[in-house]
Amino acid sequence: QVQLVESGGGLVQAGGSLRLSCAASGRTFSMYAMGWFRQAPGKEREFVAAVRWSGESIYYADSVKGRFTISRDIPKNTVYLQMISLKLEDTAVYYCAAADTFFPFTLRKTMRSEYSYWGQGTQVTVSS
Repeated sequence: QVQLVESGGGLVQAGGSLRLSCAASGRTFSMYAMGWFRQAPGKEREFVAAVRWSGESIYYADSVKGRFTISRDIPKNTVYLQMISLKLEDTAVYYCAAADTFFPFTLRKTMRSEYSYWGQGTQVTVSS
């Protein structure tokens, strides 16, 4: 089992920045990939970014490319999402997700079903 705890959400003005953190505990030695998803009110949970725990593969949704950066700190078992130039449409609950079994990362990194563990979510609100 892997437990995930997100932090770092909050209220920020459009154009501002936030950094989300996701601390993993438990069977972290078996980690394969971690990702960030978000869910806005009335919308489906959508993929934001993902990274192979080994670090050689990173992907972003087109809507955040160039503004968000995912990174991981292996000794701390933590993954980050640095968000800059935030827009109103970035407002959502952001969820951290982890997978501890192999899946074809390039093809299925955006699929929620590939991630077995989820955090409780952290609210990000971007105001005008």
